[in-house]
Amino acid sequence: MIVYHGSILEIKNPDVNHSKKYLDFGKGFYVTTYPKQAERWAVRKSLRSGKGRPTVNVYELQDDFMGYRVLEFRDPEDDEKWIDFVCDCRDGKEDYKNYDIIIGGVADDDVFKSVDMYHRGAWDKQRTLQELKYFKKNNQIAIINQKALDDLLVFRSSYEVEGK
Repeated sequence: MIVYHGSILEIKNPDVNHSKKYLDFGKGFYVTTYPKQAERWAVRKSLRSGKGRPTVNVYELQDDFMGYRVLEFRDPEDDEKWIDFVCDCRDGKEDYKNYDIIIGGVADDDVFKSVDMYHRGAWDKQRTLQELKYFKKNNQIAIINQKALDDLLVFRSSYEVEGK
């Protein structure tokens, strides 16, 4: 499967060590199956850092995860578990380290506002789940384990996008 990673530079040999710790699924290398999503990530990273060029890296990800510890939030009934997992990761808990690969939705700007309302205790879980139904779902695949990253991901190309 073809996946994309938004950055400020070409990354031929990705590693999990350059990741921030408090992301949706913890520290890892993040990709998506949506090129437009990766393009938005690249532009955002470029604007925030003030350096580099918005660059989308294109990889081939083997989709046979046999032998790897995978956590996947795919179905709408997984939303409750997803919310708790994302909040735990953003709090610095390290349950994500029990997995090699984590797949699920992205707490992007709109979704994050709802998750944050729950996280701060302003909304209960049911209200938050109701709000999440109105947002378009994106996806992300976090590869947590360097061996899994090395075994499953192959760099194919990169391209620059215009900053917006």
